[in-house]
Amino acid sequence: MKIECQQLTKVYEATNGPLSSLEDVTFSVDDREFVGIVGPSGCGKTTLLKLIAGLLEPTSGRVIMSGAPAEGYPRSSMVFQDHGLFPWMTVLDNVAFGLQMYGIDRAERRDRARAFVDRVGLSQFADSYPGQLSVGMGQRVGIIRAFVTDPPLLLMDEPFGALDSQTRLVLQEELLRIWGEYQKVVIFVTHDIDEAIRLSDRILVMTGRPGRILEEVPIPLDRPRELTRRKPAAVGEIKWHIWGLLEEQVRKSLWVAD
Repeated sequence: MKIECQQLTKVYEATNGPLSSLEDVTFSVDDREFVGIVGPSGCGKTTLLKLIAGLLEPTSGRVIMSGAPAEGYPRSSMVFQDHGLFPWMTVLDNVAFGLQMYGIDRAERRDRARAFVDRVGLSQFADSYPGQLSVGMGQRVGIIRAFVTDPPLLLMDEPFGALDSQTRLVLQEELLRIWGEYQKVVIFVTHDIDEAIRLSDRILVMTGRPGRILEEVPIPLDRPRELTRRKPAAVGEIKWHIWGLLEEQVRKSLWVAD
């Protein structure tokens, strides 16, 4: 599957007049590619994901998905910082929920969901409820819930933003392991430059209000990646290059309300 975003612009109608969120955003993502997006608060990163997912309509421009599955099959799944689990459902039923939406019978969807629950080491929590899980465990459930319906595209909006650094590193490795097995297209929004470098094949640097893509930065790290190994010096150079692109806009955003 390939995604092409062509001159995407999004203007919201606010009480005090039109509010431009994105302007003329153009890029493409190839099959099985992991693309990170970084940028300051308010530059339209989440809006961009929602446009790609079809949750919002662009004011102008279009999103083209080549090689998308037939009607009736999932094209994409989204994972948010707040994992959005249903508190009245068990872990197993939360993971299986998307399959229910696509008409999979109860026995099959529970079998498929249980295989994913087992894969991420949560077997003993399959019958637990979200309120009984740690934040990291809940986010792990949110990730496998997105994978279980087998969509070709996974959209992730700061999924690890609320986690401590140790849990975050573990789940980054977990995500790469599952992605390496299933090879989805992933578009991953984060404020963390280090995280984007660890995970991505390339990074789209966004800035401005309305948001635009300032630069695409390739990440020359071989896969599979061991995130705990010492990183080559080039990674530090990439980090400071990206920060140089963002610094002025980030400082401005501290003084401007979202």
